[in-house]
Amino acid sequence: MNLGGLPLQLLNGLADASALFLVASGLSLIFGVTRIINFAHGSFYMLGVYLAGTLIHALGATGIGYWLALPLAAILVGGIGGLVEIIVLRRIYRAPELFQLLATFAVVLIIGDLALLAWGPEDLFAPRAPGLSGSIEIFGRRFPEYDLFLIVVGPLVLGLLWLLLHRTRWGVLLRAAAENRTMLGALGVNQAWLFTTAFALGACLAGLGGALAAPRIPATLSLDLEIIASAFVVVVVGGLGSLGGAFLAALLICEVKALCIFIGQVDLWGWSFSMSKLTLVAEFIIMAIILVFRPWGLLGKPLPEQHDAAPLSTSLSSDTPHAPGRVRLLRLGGATLVIGLLALPWLLAHWPYLTILATEILIAGLFAASLYLLIGPAGLHTFGHAAWFGLGAYGAALLFLELNLPMEAALLAGPLVAAAGGLLFGWFCVRLSGVYLAMLTLATAQILWSLTYQWDGFTGGSNGLIGLWPSAWLSSPAAYYYLSLTLSGLGIVFLFRLSGSPLGYALRATRDSTLRAAAIGMDTRRIQLAGFVAAALVAGLAGSVYAFFKGSIAPDDALSIGRSVDGLVMVILGGLGSLAGPLSGAAAYTWLHDSISRLGDYWHAMLGGIILLLIFFMPQGLSSLWARPGART
Repeated sequence: MNLGGLPLQLLNGLADASALFLVASGLSLIFGVTRIINFAHGSFYMLGVYLAGTLIHALGATGIGYWLALPLAAILVGGIGGLVEIIVLRRIYRAPELFQLLATFAVVLIIGDLALLAWGPEDLFAPRAPGLSGSIEIFGRRFPEYDLFLIVVGPLVLGLLWLLLHRTRWGVLLRAAAENRTMLGALGVNQAWLFTTAFALGACLAGLGGALAAPRIPATLSLDLEIIASAFVVVVVGGLGSLGGAFLAALLICEVKALCIFIGQVDLWGWSFSMSKLTLVAEFIIMAIILVFRPWGLLGKPLPEQHDAAPLSTSLSSDTPHAPGRVRLLRLGGATLVIGLLALPWLLAHWPYLTILATEILIAGLFAASLYLLIGPAGLHTFGHAAWFGLGAYGAALLFLELNLPMEAALLAGPLVAAAGGLLFGWFCVRLSGVYLAMLTLATAQILWSLTYQWDGFTGGSNGLIGLWPSAWLSSPAAYYYLSLTLSGLGIVFLFRLSGSPLGYALRATRDSTLRAAAIGMDTRRIQLAGFVAAALVAGLAGSVYAFFKGSIAPDDALSIGRSVDGLVMVILGGLGSLAGPLSGAAAYTWLHDSISRLGDYWHAMLGGIILLLIFFMPQGLSSLWARPGART
């Protein structure tokens, strides 16, 4: 191995670390003060890239105009962030974390379509920075001058932020809010404007990161989701709310990636592997390791409890799941629904597409119901539920294509693959809670996504697997609809019975008070692991049915972050009061997604607006429409 290129690869890692830290520092600042997991932070980064390119062309690509455009773009993004905080987030500071996540996801949809309206679908390229467009020789090789500039900017911003937080009154108030916002409010501090300025500064840092990245990358509409996962990883690895930890984490992750690129091809005992492929998953492997052994990050500390934030359990029904007064009503409603679903293909004989849409709704409902078991009765926050959906889909597909199992056998074996994955990864996940658990599940899903994305010879790589057609007797849309209805019904009945079983009550007891449950002799981790595996089994069933319904499967379809977010949207949209909530949420979301997407290019913004309206005016979800008046109040 020639070590001559190692110093330059390490310098590349330093430049990437500085650029990533600028984005992650804003996310860390926002979370440290507001405790909001800001999924829209990537959108601010994307706006920074677009605005920098636009302002550079407007003010001049040479001279002082270029260097004025970069901070001006960051300031504009900060102002947009302040408006988002005032209009959207100020209303939901006391809401559970998952509701806040859903609201920021709606903001992502809206900002994405606004960017599409303003700049169009084409990529926007910014010119090279004047005075830094060349390269210099280091260790006999050329290195870009602009990357050296970025290496200096990262530590400089870190130093300025430290001075701001430790040498100004505003910074002291921010740190006090991070420790105990209730006490800060009791002292008469205007928390609303404190949070607004903190959010605006965090958005400004994301915009600055985007503006400084404009000379290196083109502005595209996909930048928001591309950067947000990496930013989350840096913040969690470094320690939530720790700026120094974020810088250290960015440095660690980017240097590990640089080393993977430098090592390149590895040949061991006749087995060849490209280490450069690990760059897609290295950060998530690092995060998983850190979370298992030090859940609060490298320089972080356990989060202080925020007494004014509503726990997720306040959104759950306090009624007995199978109360005698409700069983008769549930049976009557269930029987009516089943009769209607059985008659649906006959009623829609002249509209075959609606039968296909109904099949999608059944699959989505099964997936959302499995996620509800974790979020609701088990109280386990997860951002990576797509892992089990994808394992079920790929398990069924590979058994069908590689082992030549009959379609029916592969369909039923796929969920077992997902359950095995849930048992393996769940053993690590249930040792954490709250946002740490959510991020570890996200890392799990991304690791599995990377494996399927790059294992071309086995999983088909980015192209996925094709030829997953159902058997001849299931080839018609109506026949496959009835199969989906049968399997979805069995999965939902299984979850319903489980939620009223001793395991379901044990999951609720562990959710409501882990310490009390452990004090009376419950093995809380084993109970949560059992719930984790059950949810993975049902999610895998949904993925298995989905694979043969679509006829193909790909990583970006089954294992992406978008799949996990869709599940969260369905569950929270329907409501967490009962199992009927996620089912109604899945039906509404799938129907809305299909209907609104036909209305034009800007349907994402319309969907985001509807989600925000539901959060503001129907926080208990669609299930609150048929709840008893006392429960609605």
